Amino acid sequence: MNKLFFGDNLDVLRRQIKDESVDLVYLDPPFNSNANYNVLFKEQEGIPSEAQAEAFRDTWGWGHSAAIAYDEVVRAGGDTGLLMRSLRSWLGDNAMMAYLAMMSVRLIELRRVLKPTGSLYLHCDPTASHYLKILLDAIFGHREFVSEIIWQRTNARGTTGRWPRLHDTILHFSASDKFVFNSLKTKANQAKLPHTLITGADGRKYQTFELTAPGVTKSGDSGKDWRGFSPTRMGRHWANNEAERNTWDVDGLIHWPARGGFPRRRAATPFEPEAREVVIGDVWTDIDRLNQTAKERLGYPTQKPIALLDRIIRASTNEDAVILDPFCGCGTTVEAAERLGRNWLGIDVTHYAVTLIERRLSKIENSSPYQVNGRPTDLAGARDLARRDKHQFQWWASWLLGAQTYESKKGADRGIDGNIYFANGPYGFGRIIVSVKGGEHLAPAMVRELSGVVQREEDANMGILVTLAEPTKAMLSDAAGAGFVERSAHGRLPRVQIVTVGDLLDGRYPTMPPLPPPAITRVRTKAARDRDQLELLLPFDADGPKIPSGAILDPRYLALDGDASRRSSLA
Repeated sequence: MNKLFFGDNLDVLRRQIKDESVDLVYLDPPFNSNANYNVLFKEQEGIPSEAQAEAFRDTWGWGHSAAIAYDEVVRAGGDTGLLMRSLRSWLGDNAMMAYLAMMSVRLIELRRVLKPTGSLYLHCDPTASHYLKILLDAIFGHREFVSEIIWQRTNARGTTGRWPRLHDTILHFSASDKFVFNSLKTKANQAKLPHTLITGADGRKYQTFELTAPGVTKSGDSGKDWRGFSPTRMGRHWANNEAERNTWDVDGLIHWPARGGFPRRRAATPFEPEAREVVIGDVWTDIDRLNQTAKERLGYPTQKPIALLDRIIRASTNEDAVILDPFCGCGTTVEAAERLGRNWLGIDVTHYAVTLIERRLSKIENSSPYQVNGRPTDLAGARDLARRDKHQFQWWASWLLGAQTYESKKGADRGIDGNIYFANGPYGFGRIIVSVKGGEHLAPAMVRELSGVVQREEDANMGILVTLAEPTKAMLSDAAGAGFVERSAHGRLPRVQIVTVGDLLDGRYPTMPPLPPPAITRVRTKAARDRDQLELLLPFDADGPKIPSGAILDPRYLALDGDASRRSSLA
């Protein structure tokens, strides 16, 4: 069964993925695409902070995790250990070295899970591609390097002092020389006609082809002169026997160039530019990046077009293959594999990505069943998530309560982890502030802080504190003392409430106004909104869904179709 994993891909690979069980790995890891080289190579001063897992993470720093990964690889020895020691001696303890250390342990595991007929495609940019190529040479062996694909993802734009960066690099390595590969063709550029065209007696264009092949032969008729032409003098031999050449000549399918040029075989039918196809090589210029108006755009910072993954999967797998993406992000690989009838495994460290992929899969008609692994289903799992990553725990707990937007965790903590909007009758839209506490030690000050946030936010009506531990009596007393919502179309609603994660897992929710079920939000005209305001899930203004600055819209309320230029996704 197809599986979606929420967690660190290194842990998932080691615990969940068996040896030689995967046909294709595609990974598009964070690769500092927007970072400056000086930043990447600058030595860290003081105690570096570990990068937090956000909806997108593209920051690396030398810290405890990088040091452990480096130590594991070096202790294992071999070519990879030798390479990593050399790189650290040269680069020092900086962001680039941390990136390579974290990638090395994962690439080793990805090599382990590949079948002998499998391939790995690593998507990167020129900032780190040369380092990653050497790292893959050490792990796979340089003989298993297949191709360096250049994907022109954008057109030239003005830059100062350097060539504009237009491409990404996709490194293709195989597990052995028995790897699957299906040659693909694409529509030819009609503006670029082949130079081998000739004009026939009927005035139409015809394609012509070589009659010879490289290399000299000394036996049979393939090296003999024919009609006064000697392929041997050109270092070549006839590719077909003399009888075939004579038959083509009788049928008028041999082109005899003027002035004694070497003969060529002529196509039997006229050349049609519209129908012409060419074999796809290692430079891809026919797949555009996702622009701001692309229908498949979800707002995810590094989202790749599905056509890119469709090409890779069709080229390197057959039906019933298993596709693995250990950095699956918004799920383009997962969707492409699903649409092509392949089996798939997706891993991501952010809960937002997992829910976004679920929403994306729900839009595919007759999609295959799948499992979500790693999402907490009991208190033990919730405690483990809170211990590993407090931000992911806050997002997950807010999701469990039904939050429609989450705070992005960038900048100062404003005491808000999520927001819930509801239709409040004649009072317009109401807003519930969600605050999550994953620690074991709780205090009444947390309730007072939430009350202050509700008072501070002008459009807020209520506040709900989600706790992992049981609240104290003093906390419950302070929450009750906050009173009730002043303007409510739904009776007496407590202004501040406390609910535990255990309550939510058991289906016990705080007192809340009726909320519409998650559905696709669509940008609508003001007239349409006025006619049917209650259909909307979020407050709208002239530019679409109105959500707090810096917030992330939950995928359950994220439009996956319609006018992408007006769609709200990552704020």
